[in-house]
Amino acid sequence: MQVLTLLNTFFDFVIAGDAVDGFIKQLVPLLEPGDIIIDGGNSEYTDSTRRCKTLKEKGLLFVGSGVSGGEEGARYGPSLMPGGAIEAWPHIKNIFQSISAKVDGEPCCDWVGDEGSGHFVKMVHNGIEYGDMQLICEAYHLLKDALGLDHDEMSQIFSDWNKGELDSFLIEITSNILKYKTDSEPLVTKIRDSAGQKGTGKWTAISALEYGMPVTLIGEAVFARCLSSLKDERVKASKYLKGPSGQQYKGNKKEFIEHIRKALYASKIVSYAQGFMLLREAAKVFNWKLNYGAIALMWRGGCIIRSVFLGNIKAAYDKNPELSNLLMDQFFCDAIDNCQESWRHVVATAVTLGIPTPAFSTALAFYDGFRSETLPANLIQAQRDYFGAHTYELLSEPGKFVHTNWTGHGGNVSSTAYNA
Repeated sequence: MQVLTLLNTFFDFVIAGDAVDGFIKQLVPLLEPGDIIIDGGNSEYTDSTRRCKTLKEKGLLFVGSGVSGGEEGARYGPSLMPGGAIEAWPHIKNIFQSISAKVDGEPCCDWVGDEGSGHFVKMVHNGIEYGDMQLICEAYHLLKDALGLDHDEMSQIFSDWNKGELDSFLIEITSNILKYKTDSEPLVTKIRDSAGQKGTGKWTAISALEYGMPVTLIGEAVFARCLSSLKDERVKASKYLKGPSGQQYKGNKKEFIEHIRKALYASKIVSYAQGFMLLREAAKVFNWKLNYGAIALMWRGGCIIRSVFLGNIKAAYDKNPELSNLLMDQFFCDAIDNCQESWRHVVATAVTLGIPTPAFSTALAFYDGFRSETLPANLIQAQRDYFGAHTYELLSEPGKFVHTNWTGHGGNVSSTAYNA
């Protein structure tokens, strides 16, 4: 039987940023070597990495833990994503796993990794949450404007979808929201269409750019919220800018509803594939040993993106822990193939009707780009070499960079100082 020394452990939920540093500064003089500080707020992962290193120098153990679940998580158990000083885990493991949500008896909590990895995983979780919400809103937009369905009809559709492969917390609450009425009118129709954000989706998009990962759907979800916030400008623009307006789908409504469902499912797969691409790249950069199947399990219950779908992701990584991309797993490959015709039909129809579907569209564009053996980036490389002597690689000699004097008077000196 292992006996652990009882250490002083301090769990803070202070608002992210300077307030956390201020709290830690006041706390440190009161602590002894080996004591544990846990930050359960939505801190930026770089801050958690810095705090972990700084406190280690003082002999203290720091844990930055992602916490997700909202009000229900607070009452019934959240998803917990702790990372930082591994020495702290044996002392807090039982507490964390006992208070976390459970799925099939398994706690939605496990050790993530070193330094800021816990908050990085939580950040990506929130980015995926942005993507899921935007995809659902685009499906709602199509059902409402392309098909002219009322809110009770749409509520029933989302309820039906929640009984299949789209079974998730966000689909469930969407059904509930759409049928909620005040003064006999759907409340959602009275809510100003200007979405707020706290920043974690933006952090995910910034990290994707920093590490060169094409996490396009989360990026579009963030930009969609930014566009929605331009409410007054959009009202003015609606009176000046021309385009399709008020047109509805002329085909079979029941069939198009199924097309939308499949487009939503396929786009959701792409969003999660992109999120796990970012996790894998960060693990390489920081030498984190992330367990992707365990992360999927942490997200299966307690958190906002909890869904049956995450069980399929866990199964994919359990089968192949070195899986480079979820789209390469046979289950998801087959699922996309089954949805592809509907997906393309929905995006094309939305464009024709003038209904914006940035998340559906970028997911499909990413899929087509990812499956393309050849992309037109060869022309970009030629352009860069033409105007800036940035060099290029030949297909016949990858790894060897050459420069061409395209104009005959530019000289043969190449630029290698930057990669603009």
